[in-house]
Amino acid sequence: MRISLREVRDGDLPVFFQQMNDAVAVEMAAFTAEDPADREHFATHWRRVRNDPRVVARTVVGHTEDGAEVVVGNAAVFGGPEEREITYWIGREHWGHGLATRALRALLALVPDRPLYGRVATDNVASVRVMEKCGFVLSHREKGYANARGTEIEEAVFRLDT
Repeated sequence: MRISLREVRDGDLPVFFQQMNDAVAVEMAAFTAEDPADREHFATHWRRVRNDPRVVARTVVGHTEDGAEVVVGNAAVFGGPEEREITYWIGREHWGHGLATRALRALLALVPDRPLYGRVATDNVASVRVMEKCGFVLSHREKGYANARGTEIEEAVFRLDT
């Protein structure tokens, strides 16, 4: 499946909400909202994201062979000049096809800011691999509270300089 990035549209948000409430995906991501099912918190978050000029948020769109478009997930860069960070979420039904790697590469081409950082639960092997494939290098590890798991876990912090 070919992918592209586009501006986030209102119609994308219900898909994001559904994807971000998939129990398996939430467990894998680990660092999520305290209550992913809280629609008001979700709506407030996306209003803030879409209105912040420092945030570059995009919908990841998949293009099927018959020309149909499918919302695959989202990707963004946020934070101040010295602390720019990437984030992405790909719907679980699209895992295992290299879409996260392609989406992150497209985002990196769109946003020239460097350095960029990315954070991943160390046991999320697939996301660690996405970071590495996109040129990010492990900077350090730290502990953080993972809402989705209800405990503190180890997080890998990656950095991209070029």
